[in-house]
Amino acid sequence: MYRDSSGRALTDYPRPSVAVDTAVLTVPAGDPRLAVLLVRRAGEERRRQWALPGTFLHEGETLAVAVGRSLREKAGLTPEAAPRQLHVFDDPDRDDRGWVLSVAHVAALPWRVVAPVVEARPEEVCLRPVDDVRGLLFDHDDIVRRAVADMRSQYAERPDPDGLLQEPFTVRELHRLHEAVTGGLGYSADTFRRTMLPLLEETKRRSEGSVGKPAQLYVRR
Repeated sequence: MYRDSSGRALTDYPRPSVAVDTAVLTVPAGDPRLAVLLVRRAGEERRRQWALPGTFLHEGETLAVAVGRSLREKAGLTPEAAPRQLHVFDDPDRDDRGWVLSVAHVAALPWRVVAPVVEARPEEVCLRPVDDVRGLLFDHDDIVRRAVADMRSQYAERPDPDGLLQEPFTVRELHRLHEAVTGGLGYSADTFRRTMLPLLEETKRRSEGSVGKPAQLYVRR
């Protein structure tokens, strides 16, 4: 059996439980605000409380597998792209059930993926605008804040890097999405166009069914 320099085996050290929690972010149709998906906690004592979808890491399981399992079982989601790892929340007092580390993740998903789940499970799943998130269980408020900051930093540099818009799209549609993600703190329309156009590729199509002159449609370069 392996022993370290102090003569202790690995089993001699107390170990925390490891959990994963995921902030699923989206922009609902008809509500131009970035929102986070919440689920009702299982268990009698927490039945009425909302939190991020999460689970404990099982023996022999990777973090990615645990995240996928938690989204599937708790929220009914099976995102195509793996959520990205965000931060380890390790305050020993973060969970009143015991010593639990949470490896937080963020998944930005198109509304077309999230909407069916919210509509089908209104008693178990809900959306809340990220700027209104307060009082979630554990330190999930902090996880949401960090996830939002991470997403906003991504959107400051590239056009819709998480693919929330279906291609092709107009610059106006793209700007509207970025405004929702940033909470209205992004570029003016002219500055946004100058910044993003070099990162877009024109298609041979123009928008249809809109009032006024048809607009050029783009895809991400």
